[in-house]
Amino acid sequence: MKHTTRRRRTAAGTAVLGLALTATACGGGTSADSGSGSGKLRGETVTVAGVWTGTEQKNFQKVLDAFSEKTGAETRFVPTGDSLSTFIGTKIEGGNAPDVVMVPQPGVLQQFADKGWLQKLSARTYQKAGIHFAPVWRDYGTVNGTYYGLYFKASNKSTVWYSPGAFEQAGVEPPESYDRMLETGKTLSESGMPAFAVAGQDGWTLTDWFENVYLSQAGPENYDKLAAHEIPWTDPSVVKALTTLGELFADKNLVAGGGAGALRTDFPESVEQVFGNEPEAGMVYEGDFVGGIVAGDHKKKVGEDAKFFPFPAVGDGKPPVVGGGDAAAVLKAGKNPKAAQQLVEFLATPEAAEIWAAEGGFISPNESLEPEAYRDETTREIAVSLVEAGDAVRFDMSDQAPAAFGGTAGVGEWKLLQDFLRDPSDPKATAAKLEAAAAKAYKD
Repeated sequence: MKHTTRRRRTAAGTAVLGLALTATACGGGTSADSGSGSGKLRGETVTVAGVWTGTEQKNFQKVLDAFSEKTGAETRFVPTGDSLSTFIGTKIEGGNAPDVVMVPQPGVLQQFADKGWLQKLSARTYQKAGIHFAPVWRDYGTVNGTYYGLYFKASNKSTVWYSPGAFEQAGVEPPESYDRMLETGKTLSESGMPAFAVAGQDGWTLTDWFENVYLSQAGPENYDKLAAHEIPWTDPSVVKALTTLGELFADKNLVAGGGAGALRTDFPESVEQVFGNEPEAGMVYEGDFVGGIVAGDHKKKVGEDAKFFPFPAVGDGKPPVVGGGDAAAVLKAGKNPKAAQQLVEFLATPEAAEIWAAEGGFISPNESLEPEAYRDETTREIAVSLVEAGDAVRFDMSDQAPAAFGGTAGVGEWKLLQDFLRDPSDPKATAAKLEAAAAKAYKD
């Protein structure tokens, strides 16, 4: 059975499908999802660049292999390292640009578009995105009215992971509100287990904490305005969210090791503090990718030894759903534009998403992908939660910001929230510092 969001959007999808059928009929296609027949791209090679390595690269290669089998094109994946922008710029200057690049942030997609590096995605991809995805995902792939990025892989950054054993020992259940989550944490602490492992050494985790609180408390409209710097970081809504977050950060019973201990804890260590052999906390907040570390590094069974609950609603707000993702974009400097466009068209289909879903470590924003495609119940629940949020999903705010503010260690939002974790006593002063850093970064 398809989930409710897909049923809700059937009428809209049917309307778009009608347009797609009309458009593809003119081009000789039979439907929006009909791809090139076997062998039509034989002799061509599509090079795809992205940050994925290890298991992620291996699983994405299976998706590329399916495209090769479908079209006859050869495919090659090139890891870029963490400095994707530098890698792509160097390749373009050297006349050896890849055909497709998997872009992990809207801010980087906009940067590439502003530099004139990107080719508009095909009408067929645009149509498929209208059929298979909530409009918000197509919006995040659009720069100045032009559709450049198809979001293939997503993440759900509104998941709180917990130890069922610690909860059972403390006699608590997964909470359904933010206040109850703090009360649950205090009960855990009274039972001898600090509530949260917080990865304060990695500033990006603190931005995720802020974004979930802010989205729920201030609402999606204010979230969008703050992400675009259309309201200042001194806005009362920001001060209120910092005040809420500061109440958690200031409580040594809630944060394992207090602020000082959290600032010495990186993300993998925060997961280990909850799910390692010597647990030091009962919960860790971060995205769906926590499950991969639990299973891979700690050999624990997700769904039994590690469970999650959705980040709960703050006050009178709605439960937040903050997402991230990787968008497929076509480079103008690539040597095989036709094959590149057809690959992105393929990535827009549920068929492509199903391949990686079966391997694990993946969720898709594609509404037409059956939940049963996911290999385990926990991943299925996380994916359905993201998809059912529809247009209420908001992309990670720091990923939308200039890197100097939202994406660089030791400066901007990362550093200022680390300072706030160390001393959360003055939310207004922190908001003023955030605004000064944001104003400079957005101006530059």
